[in-house]
Amino acid sequence: MAQPLAKRDCFGDQTPFAEPSWYQGSPSPYYTNKHREHRATVRDFCEVEIMPHAEEWIKKGEYPYKELHQKARKAGLVRVPKKLGGTDDFDQFYELITLDEIARVGGGNILEQLAINSMALPPILHYGSQKLKNEVYADVCDGKKNICLAISEPGAGSDVGNIQCKAAMDGDYYVVTGYKKWITGGMMADYFTTLVRTGAQGMNGVSLLCINRQLPGISVRKMPTQFDSANSTTFVTFNNVRVHKAYLIGEENKGFKYIMYNFNHERFVLAVEAARSSRVCYTEAFKYSMTRKTFGKRLIDHQMVRFKLSCMVQQIEATQDFTERVAFLFSKGVPDQELGMQCALLKVQSTKCMEYCAREASQIFGGSSIVKEGKGIIVERMYRRVRAIAVPGGSEEILIDLAARQALRQAEKL
Repeated sequence: MAQPLAKRDCFGDQTPFAEPSWYQGSPSPYYTNKHREHRATVRDFCEVEIMPHAEEWIKKGEYPYKELHQKARKAGLVRVPKKLGGTDDFDQFYELITLDEIARVGGGNILEQLAINSMALPPILHYGSQKLKNEVYADVCDGKKNICLAISEPGAGSDVGNIQCKAAMDGDYYVVTGYKKWITGGMMADYFTTLVRTGAQGMNGVSLLCINRQLPGISVRKMPTQFDSANSTTFVTFNNVRVHKAYLIGEENKGFKYIMYNFNHERFVLAVEAARSSRVCYTEAFKYSMTRKTFGKRLIDHQMVRFKLSCMVQQIEATQDFTERVAFLFSKGVPDQELGMQCALLKVQSTKCMEYCAREASQIFGGSSIVKEGKGIIVERMYRRVRAIAVPGGSEEILIDLAARQALRQAEKL
């Protein structure tokens, strides 16, 4: 006999579809009371510590990251699995909630470095020496230091196996020479998880090094971007930087395998941001359409506008379900090597959803969506943000083909 539903648990904006369904009273198999407590903590932090200052920080192109990161850690935004030294009953849904709530701020990359840290730290935790873990891990988790991924180069983006930044052995040191481009968070980095060439050309000749930003020969410059950012997209130059061999992550020439596994989590992080950004676009457009009048009636009273809003919701809800399913797989310990197809397709699904919603929201806002002020300011910002989520972590074309190739490989083994 079916059990009656518990009392509806509602949180946040109750405008239909403005929040994930479990915020609006729908039952979910994934979330516990502890997750609900965490949701409230992150929402409160964002509304008190970020939103009142967001426009100021975006205009300055930076936020007070040392202060804000430590506040976030103390507030409980940074959750650590027990197996990695934490005390929390951690699962992937804590991270999903944190990323989702931060994305709700509406662009600007404020606190984005927490997500970058979560991408750049795992290779050290999974494959690094105990000495390396002891030096880097605690300070990053406590918000005292930051670590960034340094993978892409001027001549190698999605083609990771083609990187040319060279690390030549000289006694007990690697001498690193080369460039890294589009490195998010580089201006605030204390360490770089860096993919370097230590062997022959191709994927079997690259390794991972953890490089301290303070070493002589490193220069970092901020690059102007299409999108608004209080963080930084940077160009990093390594000029004969001497890195002790103790900072090798894992085994030499195994870096490609390590970074491929790491990409799954990176793609999940980007997908969560894209999913909530899509919802932000929809919510802004829905509320605007209820007040703006054209031809003697509200926008929402035009059938075509309602059609646009419904199509946005259709994609958003499908993307949210996909995101939660992948979070569940992570939480149940499914090995990274088995999540490649899921994470690749999730990232494509979410960024295509965001692109669609940003476009349709812009159409609803009309002229207000092409100026950086007024009622359409958030949608205008989201529209310019799309490519900054769609391109990193593997372009849509690369990921779609990756999923198909992996499916074919598995089918041929049946």
